[in-house]
Amino acid sequence: MKPWPIKLFDLQLALRAALASGLSVAVAELMSLQYPIYAMISAVLVTDLVPAQSRKLAVPRLAATVLGTLMGASINSVLPTNVWTLLFGILSAMLLSDLLRLRHAAKVAGYICGVVLLDHGDQPWFYAFVRMVETLLGIAAAVLVSLLPKLVPHDRSS
Repeated sequence: MKPWPIKLFDLQLALRAALASGLSVAVAELMSLQYPIYAMISAVLVTDLVPAQSRKLAVPRLAATVLGTLMGASINSVLPTNVWTLLFGILSAMLLSDLLRLRHAAKVAGYICGVVLLDHGDQPWFYAFVRMVETLLGIAAAVLVSLLPKLVPHDRSS
């Protein structure tokens, strides 16, 4: 009989991501945030199976979130919204993250910068602030879930 193709490692990671995203959406809805989807996305993106990794990367990811929102709103203030601006913003946010030694959080900076650049409405700074709050909420949920014990010890082969 063929073994089940889904490894326990994959199941645990998926379960943690689902719990973090559910928690982030529930809190976002309690806070009456308009777009809880961004809290959910960030919770999934930053969830790690190794709890210490989630906690270790929390501060760089928080810093990258602030960096990405500031860059997105700043770029929106001086450049028109188009695909080239989006490419420039994501590239810049990720490279600046690397320069600031936030390499493990560069994707978060690029993601939030891109979100702000894509859909900012008439108020890019306010939009950036609210997206930052939602993203920070997702990161916080992932860190909280990282405090839960794993189903079984870490073993990628099982």
